Formats: sequence, structure tokens, C-alpha cells
Amino acid sequence: MEDPETFTLLDLHMDPTSKAITSSSNSRTLQEELKALNHLHKSLLNLESPVPPPPIPVNPKRSANITKLRESGNGEFRKGKHAEAIKFYTLGLQMALTRPPWEPSGLIRDEVSGLYANRAQAHMAMSNWVEGSVDAEASVEAKKVGNAKAWWRKGKCLMEMGRLEEAKEWVGRGLEMEGNEADLVGLLKDIEGKSGKA
Repeated sequence: MEDPETFTLLDLHMDPTSKAITSSSNSRTLQEELKALNHLHKSLLNLESPVPPPPIPVNPKRSANITKLRESGNGEFRKGKHAEAIKFYTLGLQMALTRPPWEPSGLIRDEVSGLYANRAQAHMAMSNWVEGSVDAEASVEAKKVGNAKAWWRKGKCLMEMGRLEEAKEWVGRGLEMEGNEADLVGLLKDIEGKSGKA
């Protein structure tokens, strides 16, 4: 065995055409390593196109479970059992947020934004304005455009907490993202009406 402190200069050569690396050394280990390296290089060159392999498909069971939890939460909300609805939405969020990182981020954002928006609505039904505000904002952070309900819910929570200037600013930003969405326009009028009375 060679001393690890000893440097051995290897006689390596690269074929200019094939780019294969060879050595005049008699070391069987070196020859095996070079053979593996040249084989890998050749296999990479023989790829028909430099296209990465297709992504691993999304786990359909996880998607189905998240959908089922959201629907169960919606069912409990319709029955007026808002605390139970919050539990289902929270479980759905935990499952959506722990998806493996190789699954599409767009899918995760859609699931998370919907669940946060629904949970915000359940908190609002219980007059938990702070929790509703936080969830609605989290929904907007996950999906800014095409999420008018979450913009509206955060604005409504701020208004109910008496934070009228913040509510007005928030709804204004929501209108920039969502265009002249009717519910947001109506909420802005309500906020301005309350601001005038204060």
C-alpha cells in the first residue's frame, strides 16, 4: 500500500477525437476507473437529445386526501361547525405543505391558497378576526392573482378590527391585482364610509 503522503504523478492521455482518457500505468484499479469514466462519457454523448428525464408524477393519493380534507371542512362549515371545519382545513394544509420538493410548486400553491382562504372564512364566522386576517394574507402570499376572496377576507378582518387605514390600503392593493372585482369595490366603499364617520 502506498503512503498517503506520497504524490504519484499518473501518466494520463486524452484522445483528441474521442476524448477517451488512457494511461500507460499497469495499475488494475486505475484501468478499471478509467474504463468506467470513459463508458460514462460515451453514454452521455450518445443521448439522442439533452432532455432531462420526465418528472416523477404527483402522488394521486396525497392529492385525493387533501381534496377530501378540504371538502370535509367545507361540509362542516355549511353545518355551522366552524371549529371542526378549521381542524379539517389545518390537516389539509399540513398535508399540502409537506409535499416532496420535486412535486410542482404551482400545485402546492393552489392547494395551500385555497385551504388558507377557507380557514380564514371559518375564523371570520367565529369572529376570530386576527386569525382570519393571518390566514387570508397567507392565502394571498401563496397566490396573489385570481384570489379575490382572500383579498376581500383580509380587508374585512382589518375593517372589523377597526384598522381602517390598513384595510383601505389592503383592499386597494387587491383591486390592483384583481381589477375592479365587485366584492372588493363594495368593501372599499364600506371602509371609506366607516372612515368618514370616525
